[in-house]
Amino acid sequence: MDIVLRAALAFAFLVLLFRVLGRRELSSFEPFDLILLIVIGDLIQQGVTQSDYSLTGILLSVGTFAVLTVALSFLTSRVPWVRPVVEAAPIVVVQDGKVLEQNLRRERMTAEEVAAEARQRQIRSLDEVEWAVLEGNGRLSFITKR
Repeated sequence: MDIVLRAALAFAFLVLLFRVLGRRELSSFEPFDLILLIVIGDLIQQGVTQSDYSLTGILLSVGTFAVLTVALSFLTSRVPWVRPVVEAAPIVVVQDGKVLEQNLRRERMTAEEVAAEARQRQIRSLDEVEWAVLEGNGRLSFITKR
């Protein structure tokens, strides 16, 4: 039972950690970020199982994470007030060709990053964009002017 409680605490910590990190950081992994995630995973595994390398320890810790993931998914779909706590809402970063600097600052992004993403989608200039929305998953969606 001790492993299940530690796994639940580690799960809650990870949900909070990734919520605080922000969506933009999670959508654009650099090599260092990938290494950091692997190290975090190893540290959490050691903290959850306290170096218990038994099959039971593995099944309990992984099973706890799986059950909590499904439970969190169920909660976000059924309980309205949980969704904004766990999932980021889309945010408009360009409106009618104008960059909304305040929204970019809040998401720790630059106008150059938005323009680069637009160019990758064959949009020459942000002046051609009616709306650019930073989605909850960290990706940018563009709606061009007609």
